[in-house]
Amino acid sequence: MRLLISLILPWLTFFTIGRPIAGVICLILQITLIGWLPATIWAVYALSQYKTDQKIKKALAQKN
Repeated sequence: MRLLISLILPWLTFFTIGRPIAGVICLILQITLIGWLPATIWAVYALSQYKTDQKIKKALAQKN
C-alpha cells in the first residue's frame, strides 16, 4: 500500500514512515511538474530504506 502511495503522492509516504520534514521538502519538490519524478524516486528509495531498517531491527530483537 505504501508503494502505491509513493508512486501517486510521494510526499505522503514520508509522513507514513515518520519523516515529516522530508515530507514537506518532497511536497515542495512535487509541486513543480519537473520535480514530480525525482520526488517519486526519492519516496520509493526512502520506503525501501525504511523496510530494510525494520527488518534489521526485527532481526536484532530476535537475536537478543
